[in-house]
Amino acid sequence: MTPTTKAGRLIPAGLLALSAVPVIAGAVRVAELTGGAAVTPDNARFFAAPAPVLLHIAGVTVYTVLGAFQFAPGFRRRRPAWHRAAGRLLVPAGLVAALAGLWMTLFSDLPAGDTGLLTVFRLAAGSAMAGSLALGLAAILRRDVARHRAWMIRAYALGMGAGTQAVLLSAWYAATGGDAHTDARALLQAVGWGLNLAVAEWAIRRRPRRTAGRSSVTG
Repeated sequence: MTPTTKAGRLIPAGLLALSAVPVIAGAVRVAELTGGAAVTPDNARFFAAPAPVLLHIAGVTVYTVLGAFQFAPGFRRRRPAWHRAAGRLLVPAGLVAALAGLWMTLFSDLPAGDTGLLTVFRLAAGSAMAGSLALGLAAILRRDVARHRAWMIRAYALGMGAGTQAVLLSAWYAATGGDAHTDARALLQAVGWGLNLAVAEWAIRRRPRRTAGRSSVTG
């Protein structure tokens, strides 16, 4: 097995592992909303408006899990039709996830710890994710594969923010005994999005451009 083949398998596996936390948390929330769980002060806002919550969870689950396989270059080359078909699912799934997240940020009765600075960061990340998806779609309609790839990588990096944030927050709580004030929690979540975007930009720039970044292959 060549290093390229190994990377082609390890990258999707790593992304699936990182997405496990938000996917599992989403499944637990769906079970809570559909299984007749007791309404508490912590979950009352989800029961008050379950539709955007369920849409967000469904969108995130499809987007993060299916999207991980778009980062397997060998698989994409062998199955270009699959890549295009998956993309037609990923764009609407990502938009649903981002727009439902924005709706909840703007209109849900958020707890005190989720307001202020964290609201600003969530609105910025959700808007950037939706905008990246729109720009990626516009690029592939022009058959500009290089820009399509770049914007889709950025969108996926933002969509995977919850996974990185879970790792950072877990490390913070372990180091501080769970004592994190609101601004520290907000900043850690912003760092999660920032780290993902930094890795995304590195991945975009490390790959050589082909013939002025254009190709006749749609994807």
